[in-house]
Amino acid sequence: MSLLGRREVAPIREAWRDTMLSTAPADRPAAEAAISGLYQLAGHPPPRFHWVPSPFAALHTRPPGHRDGAEDVADLDSWPVVRALRHLVTGFGLAADAALRPGHVTADRLLRPMLHVPLNATQAAVHDRILRAADDDPYAGGRGWYTALAAPWAAHHDTLCRLAGLHLAPDLRRLLDLWTAAARSTGPWWPRQRVCVVAERPVELHTEPADRPDAVRLHRADGPAVRYADGWALHAWHGTTVPAWVIDDPDPGRIGRERNAEVRRCAIERIGWARYLDEAGLALLATAPDPGNPGAELRLYDLGRDGTRVLLAVNGSVERDGRRRRYGLTVPEGFTDPVAAAAWTYGLARDEYATLTRRT
Repeated sequence: MSLLGRREVAPIREAWRDTMLSTAPADRPAAEAAISGLYQLAGHPPPRFHWVPSPFAALHTRPPGHRDGAEDVADLDSWPVVRALRHLVTGFGLAADAALRPGHVTADRLLRPMLHVPLNATQAAVHDRILRAADDDPYAGGRGWYTALAAPWAAHHDTLCRLAGLHLAPDLRRLLDLWTAAARSTGPWWPRQRVCVVAERPVELHTEPADRPDAVRLHRADGPAVRYADGWALHAWHGTTVPAWVIDDPDPGRIGRERNAEVRRCAIERIGWARYLDEAGLALLATAPDPGNPGAELRLYDLGRDGTRVLLAVNGSVERDGRRRRYGLTVPEGFTDPVAAAAWTYGLARDEYATLTRRT
């Protein structure tokens, strides 16, 4: 892939990411045509379509004509149409790999970190979390059907065809075109034998840049990060899905009663470590000047549960608003010296940390 090709990838990646994060109404005629074509490729007649306002509705309501015990959602990967479509996708991947000639292999390797990897990261941080929450199953994002349904593999191969000239057999090209059209037209869909349940896109979707370059994750500090037309919503704090109270009404009492450590951490960050430590009445064990951040103070608290202690520190770098953020770090209960606790968070001995001139 030439330098020009590299420059061409960025707008393609952004266009696909915009599609994955779209809150526009689904293009129902395009989605139904594409999904019907995929059913036919899989050897099944086109289905009836049952549109629902959210993934939660798709997984928790029974489509018209559905019989008890038939195609149970809990056994999604065993559904006949799902099995057939996954077989098609697996076969496509093998055939596409076989079609990669020497020039295409180079393009494929260059394209993956620029397109496939960041789109996969966004898929995992946004759509997989939505599906897990809707399914009420922490492992739902790992289901084979949801992996096949994800847009990044189609985006990667479609771009490889357009930019690098990868030639596919007509049946493979039709499969890719149909899958790409479905991914660009609507939200997730669940293919039963006679009826396909299709979810609309959300009406609100809030994200922030993720740690991985060119990827995003769910986040909103003043309301749900994802909201659908039927009211089903998902709250998230810097990529972690949380109960609504963490965003809408956090307080030290609720935080103290919360058993999930990740939820507690997010709620504390939401109100601020300084406010939490002050209002929760936690025991201050010791203070010390921060040798790694001159002028700042380290404060060590007993969290009062799970044998955990909290080190309150000041960020070594200045935020965009000119302030230095105060933040808390959990440390094991054996620490009584704030400097030793700070050193532990950096993987250093106390004396090594004490010689630092500035940390970040």
